[in-house]
Amino acid sequence: MDLFGQSISTSTACFLFLALLLALTFEFVNGFHDTANAVATVIYTHSLRPMVAVVWSGCWNLAGVLISTGTVAFGVLALLPVELVLNIGSDAGFAMVFSLLISAIIWNVGTWYFGLPASSSHTLIGSIMGVGLANAVMSGNHTFGAGVNFSQAQSVFAALLFSPLVGFVGSALLLFASKALFKRPELYHSPKNELPPPPWIRGLLVLTCTGVSFAHGSNDGQKGMGLIMLILIGILPGAFALNLDTTQKQIKSTVADSQVVSAQMLAHSHGVVLTVARSNQELSAFMKPGGSAGDNTFAAVSAACVDLSNRLRGKQSISQLTNIQRSQLRTDAYLVSESIAKLDKKKLLSKAEDKIATNYEKNDLDTITKFIPPWVKVAVAIALGLGTTIGWKRIVVTVGEKIGKEHLTYAQGASAELVAMGTIMAASAYGLPVSTTHVLSSGIAGTMAANGSGLQPNTVRNIILAWVLTLPVCILLGATVFSASIYCLIHIFHGH
Repeated sequence: MDLFGQSISTSTACFLFLALLLALTFEFVNGFHDTANAVATVIYTHSLRPMVAVVWSGCWNLAGVLISTGTVAFGVLALLPVELVLNIGSDAGFAMVFSLLISAIIWNVGTWYFGLPASSSHTLIGSIMGVGLANAVMSGNHTFGAGVNFSQAQSVFAALLFSPLVGFVGSALLLFASKALFKRPELYHSPKNELPPPPWIRGLLVLTCTGVSFAHGSNDGQKGMGLIMLILIGILPGAFALNLDTTQKQIKSTVADSQVVSAQMLAHSHGVVLTVARSNQELSAFMKPGGSAGDNTFAAVSAACVDLSNRLRGKQSISQLTNIQRSQLRTDAYLVSESIAKLDKKKLLSKAEDKIATNYEKNDLDTITKFIPPWVKVAVAIALGLGTTIGWKRIVVTVGEKIGKEHLTYAQGASAELVAMGTIMAASAYGLPVSTTHVLSSGIAGTMAANGSGLQPNTVRNIILAWVLTLPVCILLGATVFSASIYCLIHIFHGH
């Protein structure tokens, strides 16, 4: 069977279909939680009929997904164990992807069933950490925390931790400002019966729904895209290991920058020279949590850059490389790009000329390796939209009636959504994942507190409980499913 110009067996094609189905199911379930929050206020306030709201939100999610750069997707994937990312086509690599998806789907469906606005971002990151920990233990490394990239996790956790606080405080302040500036009593009343609000309020709520949907697509929609790319790279490396749309100009730039960086890194290695094979081993070890830099690290970056330059020199397009060469080039590009980022983070690239050259090199390599085809973006957006059509009711009721002791007013809904939109867009600009669910539900709670409406202790307790439990439960789920997957692959499918 021929797919995307690469010949694969029928069994591999079936495996690919199953993996993609699981990834899109994750996004479908994500629609229960996060996208449902975007339509909660317009549905609850009768500004739009449910199906109209869902379709409208889906269109703007699609727009957000299509304009996204993929930085959030690859930022989350940076948490994955480096040895599994480099060998994504191996049994362990596939077990990792399936474990992430299955554990995330289990927790998301469970929390949705009870109407809890849990975070798909927390869910996926917890699953990634569980897989990393299990992989380290099964590889014989019993050091506590081995297998988890805590340096990358730190920035991710900071975004997930502070974004709900921003939602709570920002929404409360915006409601105070609204009351001071807009003396329109109808803004501060909850919906009556099923009558739509006045046209100008209706327009405001539709606008905020549009903004949150667009922001959600540009941030949360990227997580599924990253997982789909891992699947495609593992099964069809010839078509997806590298960006086949890379121009000849970009290739020449990569060759030139690789040569410059190679010379600069060699100058830092104090005479150490490594082969390409040895350089990959050195950089893989450096990229692991706790990996330290030394002369060998700089020599390894230098050797890998030479290999990159040699592989690309004289090529007019990526399609001139064989499938095997594309896989090898991706390995070199991934190791060099991530090693440069880690060296920079450790402030080991102190010279200005080193920083400038390595930044150019990293951008070149990211252009070649960190890409997402338009059809993947469209598939993810459709899955998000379809999930919203099925599961919106539970979340809408929670957001509209169960967070505060009084029902949600028009001004409260608009304030929470405006702050959520701004917070998510800011996070997307920096490539950080945030939870639409947590930002918006915290925003609603903030407006209730600012309005003196009071909060329903049971709902708030359950939301906090889901927020606290998501990470440890998903770590356990990810580790358990990964261990079981590896056991099945070794003892059942391979008969060892």
